[in-house]
Amino acid sequence: MKHPLPAQPRHIGVLRLSALGDVCNLVPTVRALQRQWPEARITWIIGKGEHSLLAGLSGVEFVVYDKATGLAGMRALWRELADTRFDVLLHMQQALRASVLSLGLKAEVRVGYDRARAKDAQHWFTHRQLAPHSRAHVLDSFLDFARLLGVEDLSLAWDLPVPDAAFDEARTLTGDAPYLLMSPCANPRLRNFRNWSAEGYAAVIQHAWQQRGLPTLLTGGGSTEEREMGERIQSLCEPGSVIDAIGGTSLKGLLALIARARAVIAPDSGPVHMANAMGTPVVGLFATTNLDRSGPYCWREFVVNRYPDAVRTYLHKSLEEVSWGQRVRHPDAMSLIHAEDVIERLEAVLDHAAATHPERELPDDET
Repeated sequence: MKHPLPAQPRHIGVLRLSALGDVCNLVPTVRALQRQWPEARITWIIGKGEHSLLAGLSGVEFVVYDKATGLAGMRALWRELADTRFDVLLHMQQALRASVLSLGLKAEVRVGYDRARAKDAQHWFTHRQLAPHSRAHVLDSFLDFARLLGVEDLSLAWDLPVPDAAFDEARTLTGDAPYLLMSPCANPRLRNFRNWSAEGYAAVIQHAWQQRGLPTLLTGGGSTEEREMGERIQSLCEPGSVIDAIGGTSLKGLLALIARARAVIAPDSGPVHMANAMGTPVVGLFATTNLDRSGPYCWREFVVNRYPDAVRTYLHKSLEEVSWGQRVRHPDAMSLIHAEDVIERLEAVLDHAAATHPERELPDDET
């Protein structure tokens, strides 16, 4: 017998710890739940860095779990929520760590992914599973949780909170002049291979500077790899065309910088989804991951998509022969992207933005 779903939930638990791009893609589901049940409490159990990005999200209570604290941190979280019982817990993280964490949470019914999408045997930890949805974008997979609960209005909304202090932080780097934002490096996980070349990035920066008069702001974390990439890019560009902010912004400051940018250029990483959430035009660079599964949701037509070529070249298969989430883990896959491809997409997205949102051509305080 299936566990019944609440018709009018009073307290909804959301379990999604990471990552930055994924939590941005989850926010429209939270907004849909809020529209359907405006009086319901929503408690989101989230990772430490991800909370720094979304802190202040209206109508949401956050409980933070730092994965570095391991089992001790889980026990502390369980004690914090010992008196809390959710009408429904939306288990939206396909990872064993999150499933173990879920064991100490009290809920009338636990909802997880269907078996085709579940990883690490997540279905063992839930009462109800989503209806199958093959070939779904990550954002749509999150919305499937709202669909299962009977939510009617699934229109997209984010409204991410960005405090004034974050915009002040942004202006210390850029002033009020227009600029592009480029985040050249993806998460430096083992065999990630999502980064493009410094030479390619530099060619795009030179084009934007010479043809549009737009400097490019470089952002990213403070790792040695990212700093070295930034230094290499700058060495290939004209003086004045690059503003180096790698390792120099908070996550809220990065949101403010993205909000004010003319466009964002980045590989498959958090910033493309942050830009999507902020309504900022984005040119994604995709070769090792499937655009249709994990691209910037509202700007997929402007992505440089070499994933099909990478599948043929390095996996020796067609798209129909690989699984939906298949990655191309080859160090040369991103070399299939050429500077001319990125420049063409950048020009297209800037022209599109100028035609549809002319207010973006003015500094924020002049709109």
